[in-house]
Amino acid sequence: MPAPRFCPACGSANLARRTPAGDTHQRLLCDACGYVHYENPRVITGCIIERDGRYLLCQRGIPPRVGTWTLPAGFMENGETTEQAALREVWEESGVRAEILSPYSIFSVPTISEVYIIFRAIALEETGQYGPETLDYRFFAADEIPWDAIYYPAIRQILERYIAERRAGVYGIYMGNDDSGTIHFIR
Repeated sequence: MPAPRFCPACGSANLARRTPAGDTHQRLLCDACGYVHYENPRVITGCIIERDGRYLLCQRGIPPRVGTWTLPAGFMENGETTEQAALREVWEESGVRAEILSPYSIFSVPTISEVYIIFRAIALEETGQYGPETLDYRFFAADEIPWDAIYYPAIRQILERYIAERRAGVYGIYMGNDDSGTIHFIR
């Protein structure tokens, strides 16, 4: 996300990156009014949804990587809880109404300033209507999933781990990142 060119508080174009007194990070500061513009990571929420042992995937209809498959997920909006955002994204991208069972994975991608929060969920209703960001959606059996066409490696890893755990009947909550590759399992 590009930095603003004008101060959101006073409209001045006198913005500079500096570390404010008492802070630990460089911030975009307005020389005219002293406003500090914080640029924070974006939160992406979504769900692993299963129905009758099949997993919901959506085929991307927008860049990047149009035509690839992913879990229904997207950016959290202001004023939403993570759960509300995840269920809204599922609805917008698949037309499926779902119920969250539990958190499943928190995955940080510091290189692009994103945090993924993925929940376990079940499908309650399938309407067959989905939004413009989706070309198609389907519930796949584990052996039918188009693994080579999964949009993002982290999504593939999360889904592979989830399917293995479902078979074993044991679920955890995972925290990890693409920086160190470290995955922490919490039961």
